[in-house]
Amino acid sequence: MTPQPPPKSLTPTRKGYSIAAAIATATGWGEIHNEYLEIGGYPGYLDKLEQDKVQAKLALDKQQAAEVKAKTDLEKYTLAYLLADYCDHLETLGRRSWRDALSNFRINVFEAWPALASTPAKAITPDDVAGMMRAVIEKGQGRTANKLRSYLRAAFEVARASRSKPSIPIRFKAYAVTTNPAADTFPDESANKADKNPLTTKELQGYWASIKPMPGLIGAMLRLHLLSGGQRIEQLCNLLTANCTDDAIILFDGKGRPGGEARPHTVPLIPAAAMALKQCNPMGAYALSTDGGKTHVSAITLSNWAKKAANGIDDFQTKRIRSGIETLLASAKVSKDDRGHLQSHGITGVQARHYDGHDYLDEKRQALERLLTLLENKPEPLTKSKVIQLRRAA
Repeated sequence: MTPQPPPKSLTPTRKGYSIAAAIATATGWGEIHNEYLEIGGYPGYLDKLEQDKVQAKLALDKQQAAEVKAKTDLEKYTLAYLLADYCDHLETLGRRSWRDALSNFRINVFEAWPALASTPAKAITPDDVAGMMRAVIEKGQGRTANKLRSYLRAAFEVARASRSKPSIPIRFKAYAVTTNPAADTFPDESANKADKNPLTTKELQGYWASIKPMPGLIGAMLRLHLLSGGQRIEQLCNLLTANCTDDAIILFDGKGRPGGEARPHTVPLIPAAAMALKQCNPMGAYALSTDGGKTHVSAITLSNWAKKAANGIDDFQTKRIRSGIETLLASAKVSKDDRGHLQSHGITGVQARHYDGHDYLDEKRQALERLLTLLENKPEPLTKSKVIQLRRAA
């Protein structure tokens, strides 16, 4: 005899359906069939169940993929990667400052703050930036702390602006940076005091008297630097042969333009400067070179040559040539604007950037001619001290 399910059971059992269970089950199926008539009744309902299972699995897969991506983003879009990407961006733009930025980041972020370096860039706060700066200041390196802040601010600004500025590589958009934490910090004002200590008129004249007759490539480079108005050493050293003509050179000034293209800066050459350039014998890629233009002379090397030529000038630094020239030209009534255009600084404001299309070549040339006239004045001997003979009282 075949086993029978309990006659009063309302649900199927291992022994099958009771009459009551069969009626209840059929009634339920009928209700489902009527409810899903638009998609084919009960068979359509079964198909929907299968589709729902598929969708649920897809949703789970997406959730798991999102979790994996989030974990990857935590590892990939960190502060360290943003700063490294920023340095690569500077190098691509031809900005020589990428080396200084990378060195500063390595010492004062990557090595000093490994936990922060591995934090997502978008999670960095002003307190974090201030903490990194404070640690550098406490080492007595206020100027380095200010440079760190400047580089951090520039890196975050590139990432933030990438959301709406198509000229910035799209990889920066992935950092999802919406604010600039470094912009809400303040520099160490005590470390920003000017320390130019410009060369005096007498010292500039003595320096010119020293390099004017100097033979060979070194003398020619030093004369070109001085007679071009004391251009920034690094920019001058990167002068390309293709950017030299008989009466002008074109330098590229990226100072004060974080993450942006360097601005071309045309410097006219007075005859003495043109002769100095000719004596440098530009060839190959770089105009100022000791290997035929394959590589350019380094800024440190040129500065060391200038220091040797300036024997007798106390505390000589090449930056004092630049500030000394501006001071000398100011004393000769050369306007502030003309001095700014000659040395490529102080060119600010909407009018100067967008509306003033004048190249100022004539004004620059006149300033350089005035400079040479002032340098040619007979200098006093460069001595560290002057002995004054006193007459014996009668």
